[in-house]
Amino acid sequence: MILSNLCLLVTLSPMCQAEVKNSATLKNNAERLEEFMDWGLGMFLHWSLDSELGSVISHSMVGASDDYLDRYINELPKYFNPTDYDAEEWVKLAKLAGVKYMVLTTKHHNGFCLWPTETTDFSISQTPYKKDIIRQYVDACRKYDMKVGFYFSPEDFLFIHKQGYEIRRKSTHANISTNPELLAHNMLQIKELFSNYGPIDIVFLDAFDNKQIGQYIHQLQPDCLITRGEMETPEQYIPNKPLPGPWETCFTLGTQWQYKPTNETYKSGGTLINILIDTRAKGGNLLINVGPEPSGKIPMEQERTFRELALWMFVNGESIHDIRPCPSAKDGDLWITRSAQERSTVYVFIPQGKILWEKGKRREYTLKSLRTTSESRISVLGQNDRVVEYSRINPKSKIEQTEHGLRISVVRAQRIYNNGKWPNHVVVKLEGVEFISEQ
Repeated sequence: MILSNLCLLVTLSPMCQAEVKNSATLKNNAERLEEFMDWGLGMFLHWSLDSELGSVISHSMVGASDDYLDRYINELPKYFNPTDYDAEEWVKLAKLAGVKYMVLTTKHHNGFCLWPTETTDFSISQTPYKKDIIRQYVDACRKYDMKVGFYFSPEDFLFIHKQGYEIRRKSTHANISTNPELLAHNMLQIKELFSNYGPIDIVFLDAFDNKQIGQYIHQLQPDCLITRGEMETPEQYIPNKPLPGPWETCFTLGTQWQYKPTNETYKSGGTLINILIDTRAKGGNLLINVGPEPSGKIPMEQERTFRELALWMFVNGESIHDIRPCPSAKDGDLWITRSAQERSTVYVFIPQGKILWEKGKRREYTLKSLRTTSESRISVLGQNDRVVEYSRINPKSKIEQTEHGLRISVVRAQRIYNNGKWPNHVVVKLEGVEFISEQ
């Protein structure tokens, strides 16, 4: 089908380029960017037919032998049959964990499409499964009020292989601006994705050369946000300092984006929570990855991590959503964020430290960057400040201004785990406070 469509693609290419050229100044909508900063937490989903092998997604095609490529392209689709795929289960887990948007690999670098496209035979249509994975995902997101995101790679390894080129990235033939047939091929696919599934909230364009595709998406759906391609998207690290404007970092739960059945080491839930706090305090969004099994299920190890995150977010989500960075991301050793709507409301993240903070114990901290006002109030997220189970301790939180700074005194009162040993951050909410640097 690819080769038979080649003439059509060549014919469409000048038209596509003209469409993009006429919309060269289109950018992300400013109001939507403010919404994006409110969301805070997203779930990335890397899934393709080579999850059957547990290999790196797509990249095993680079430098592969002719025999490997032949079997990858022609035999591997025969095995991909995710009969346990339940998009609603994915979305419900994400929603429980406080995720506000999801991003699924519609097409990774290998060129395999998870929807029944008219542009290539290398798609879900040529598998035993056949059903439209993207349609089910989009419908599930909308059912549970989850923002819908697509990952899309313009660097189509199969397409350039069919053109007779060596499969590689960072090459002239892999760039849409210097390979008009590849550009036209991608634009036909973008046309399908952004015409057949209704409004799409966000898209992650994974290519070194993606501007023309981004402009075309803006033309098709002006309210769709582009992350990679139009904002800073550090991968597997958090910048040392806050970045200007909206930005997003993405992390794997293990060492690989796609499902890795063996030889894998996963991050703990506590590590994931620490990454989230660090990212949000610096004004970024965290896009944390899941690699579904070939069956369509989320691996138990990854689900467990998300459920630990879910418990923490159930208590402390207020400090992660609808917030903005403070003048400084930290006050001493404590991360801080503040409400996007009420700038005098600040959230202070208190780590457990080397010695776990036992239930019913009081701790005190002095903040140097803040001061009280006549309206100042203090509380601990998730607690009512009145009861410590099985104890007569008074857990009331206290706040006062001293000559050394703003002092807070709080008790960890809520019983989160059966043994009372909750290892993750406690979040203190301060209302009616001021930043000294802003006075």
